[in-house]
Amino acid sequence: MVSSTVAAPQQGAASPSAARRVRLAILDDHEVLLDSLSSWIGQHAEDFEVVLLASSWLQLVHSPAFPTELVFLDFQLREPVSIEARVRTCRAAGAKVIVLSGVDTPEARDRALAAGAEEFLSKSMPMTEVLEIARQVIGISRSRERVWRPEPLSPRSVRPKLSPAELEALKLYVSGLSTNEVAARMNVQYETAKTYLRRVREKYARVDRPASKKAELIRRAAEDGLLE
Repeated sequence: MVSSTVAAPQQGAASPSAARRVRLAILDDHEVLLDSLSSWIGQHAEDFEVVLLASSWLQLVHSPAFPTELVFLDFQLREPVSIEARVRTCRAAGAKVIVLSGVDTPEARDRALAAGAEEFLSKSMPMTEVLEIARQVIGISRSRERVWRPEPLSPRSVRPKLSPAELEALKLYVSGLSTNEVAARMNVQYETAKTYLRRVREKYARVDRPASKKAELIRRAAEDGLLE
């Protein structure tokens, strides 16, 4: 299975396009397609940098390169994780999402877009058009580049002991729900849900696994096998 952080090609003097390169991740369980997409983008789209290739959901979220600025997600991933959960988790971590699918149906399109994907595109679309749409997506909000480089998880790292309520709040939160939505799903007050999440962060901090930011909390949950 493919799971890699892709090294940027060696270049001489920086070109104007290299000054602003979009960090891109691609998730697709067809490894041939994964490689061909990466190769095409590397050769024809200098304003994009493929920094992460993954053939499974957990390989994506476990990578030290995640979250990227933009993620291409395969709609028909052969895993039990729903497209809604995948899109919401990427969005919660700070990445924009474009869903690529071999089956373009109204139901599939509606599910992806309702979950927060920026676009739902057919895999039969020429890559020149896919990348042009990707540029428009990134151009909507030219936010500064996000960088995430946590230390590798040590074999001796301790998983914090969370109460059932704290664990439930964590799972809901990292699935892409807001604190208000977590409270509603758990049938508790907003301040109660907020307290659960604060305690989760504190417990991770006490075992030297920072989780002050939502992206860090998603990474901790992935490390502990809590993403569904």
